[in-house]
Amino acid sequence: MRDRVTPLLSEAQIHARVRELGARLTQDYAGKDLVVVGLLNGVFPFIADLVRAMELDIDVSFMQVASYGGGLESTGEVHILKDLDRSIRGRHALVVEDIVDTGLTLFKVSNLLKDREPLSLKICTLLDKPSRRKVEVPVDYVGFTIEDHFVVGYGLDMDGKLRNLPYVGVYHP
Repeated sequence: MRDRVTPLLSEAQIHARVRELGARLTQDYAGKDLVVVGLLNGVFPFIADLVRAMELDIDVSFMQVASYGGGLESTGEVHILKDLDRSIRGRHALVVEDIVDTGLTLFKVSNLLKDREPLSLKICTLLDKPSRRKVEVPVDYVGFTIEDHFVVGYGLDMDGKLRNLPYVGVYHP
């Protein structure tokens, strides 16, 4: 499968940008009670690097959501497979995602989390693909804006595989 991947963002580019995002988040959330909410599964390398780049005392929790079902296209239906195990009520919440594509996942997750009464709710994503939006969602922190490619690596997968690539590449079926 690796022979079907063309590099798009190098490991060095990703790590430099994650450090920049971490510094900005450190400034923006200084002195605030922050819960970082990672959306599994693809976010795991990004969130690990991001929280290490943040010089803050933070709480980290995870949700697992599904909208792809193993294919190249989102099914349009978003399912919560694992919910938070920490309260965000009266706290600042930062949702961390690997990629924002159609916006459907984040739209559903954002509405669900807003009902839990956080002081603020913001979104941070490694990759933003605005050309694919079906619903608008505010993305407050963006690592990279990319064209409409199916990408893998650095947590992003093709049917569960290629998440372990240290870079982001375009998958050619």
